[in-house]
Amino acid sequence: MSEEIVLLEVDSDGVAHVTLNRPEVHNAFDEHVIARLSEIWDELAVNDAVKAVVLRGKGKSFSAGADLGWMKRAADFSEAQNTDDALKLATMLKKFYELPKLTIAVVLGAAMGGGLGLVSCADVVIADEGAKFALSEVKIGLIPATISPYVIRAMGQRHAKRYFQTGERFDGKRGYEIGLVHEYADRPEDVEYLIGLVLKNVKGNGPKAMAASKQLFLDVEGREITDPLLVETAKRIAQTRAGDEAKEGLDAFLNKRKPSWIQE
Repeated sequence: MSEEIVLLEVDSDGVAHVTLNRPEVHNAFDEHVIARLSEIWDELAVNDAVKAVVLRGKGKSFSAGADLGWMKRAADFSEAQNTDDALKLATMLKKFYELPKLTIAVVLGAAMGGGLGLVSCADVVIADEGAKFALSEVKIGLIPATISPYVIRAMGQRHAKRYFQTGERFDGKRGYEIGLVHEYADRPEDVEYLIGLVLKNVKGNGPKAMAASKQLFLDVEGREITDPLLVETAKRIAQTRAGDEAKEGLDAFLNKRKPSWIQE
């Protein structure tokens, strides 16, 4: 079961295509989907052949969020059991947020509740006019707890504060206006073009430099600019310059050739 509810394919360009595969329930996730996604993030994190990850949902929706059957079962859990259950979701989201690859979430249709949380963890979000977003937890007496750190970072404090409480729906264009969506397609047929455009920009980049740049962001974001931070960032660039990838990249640039990580 867990092998089929999430599909994984790595193409010849080093792009991992991850597809939520429960279209009959709008790709709602339960403990099995969460466990499989967590496994996939672990696999991709150590796969040197993968440079980027494209996440999408099969069918009409990206993800409707939490599966109703899963929530019904959780209602009978003890507080300790519920905490453990929620922690598995929180851990999976953190793995995706910190995955040392460029991550792209493609939103066609609904991304509700936890689905919006998963989108918020991605480095790049692409959506079309048919995308629908909502932090719908409050509609059924819940709160967007485990997804909150990522949603606040993705759309900003002012917008998150509003949507946490209202639960109102907004479309892909509104998502673009508030910064949740990076690339917005007026027409569904333009989505694949936008995905290709992002991946084209990534193709020529050093894979180690990309991973290190993402880790740099995670380590520096939100910190106060202090002397220790200046020293830390100076040491990082010094270490990077001395690395094999940087030497190969500089030599390729100076000799007007393609670096070794670009496959013809």
